[in-house]
Amino acid sequence: MRDYPQMIAATDRVEPAPRRVRAVLAGRTIVDTTRALYVWEWPNYPQYYIPLADVDAAALVDEERPQRLKRGTAHRHGLRVADTTRPGAARVYRDDAAEGLAGTVRFEWSALDAWYEEDEQVFVHPRNPYTRVDALRSSRSLRVELDGVVLAETSSPVMVYETGLPTRYYVPRPHVRFEHLTPTGTATECPYKGTAGAYWSVRTGEQVHADLAWSYDFPTRQLLPIAGLVAFYNEKVDHVLDGELLERPTTHFFR
Repeated sequence: MRDYPQMIAATDRVEPAPRRVRAVLAGRTIVDTTRALYVWEWPNYPQYYIPLADVDAAALVDEERPQRLKRGTAHRHGLRVADTTRPGAARVYRDDAAEGLAGTVRFEWSALDAWYEEDEQVFVHPRNPYTRVDALRSSRSLRVELDGVVLAETSSPVMVYETGLPTRYYVPRPHVRFEHLTPTGTATECPYKGTAGAYWSVRTGEQVHADLAWSYDFPTRQLLPIAGLVAFYNEKVDHVLDGELLERPTTHFFR
C-alpha cells in the first residue's frame, strides 16, 4: 500500500510561473524572464517554456530541423556563445503550437550551465509548485538494517516528507555504523534539497551494495535540518520505525 501523496498535476497542464527565471551559458545570460510557463510533460514535475522575446536571440542557432510534436511544430535550435556550442539545445514553437505555447522556447535543462529562480540556483528541473518538501525532526525510534546487519540506529531522525515520494529518514552521523559503509565518488542533485555530495556503498558479508546511502552537507535553506545527516534507500534496505518493519516501496525513486 502506498503511504504518501501522489502528484496531482495532469500531463499537458499549463500554468504561469510567477517567479523570475534566468539561465546562463558560458557566463552569458541566455534566458531572463518573468513570463515563463510551467508545462507538465509528465505528472511529476513541469518544464519551463520561455517566451522567445526573453531569450538572447544571438545565441540561438537554427538547425533547420522542424519536428512535428505533440504540442505543435518545433524548430530545433542549438546554442552558441563564443567557442561554446550546445547542439539540439532548444525547441522553438511557432504559430501552430498548442494554446498558449506559440512563440515559446523549450530548452534542454542540461544544455545551460546554470538555472536560477529569482537569485537562487535550481538543479535538475524546475521546482514543482504542487510539491511540498518538509524536513521534520522526530523522537521516534528508527533502526536501519540490511541482511541482518544494523547500519544505523537512532531516536532522533529527521523525516523528509516530499510529495510523490516515500518518506526519507535521515540519521545523525554518530548514530550510523560507518564500519559497514564505504565512501564512493558519486554526487547527485535535487531541485528541492540541493547537491548530495557524499555517497556510501554498504558491505554485508562479502556483498557490496553500491550507493545505498547519501548525505547533503550543504542543503538548500528550506532543508537545513538534514545537513550532514545520512539517509538510506527505503527501496533497498529495511527500516524499522517504532518497532514496526516498514514495507519497502516496490519502485525505485529519486532520493
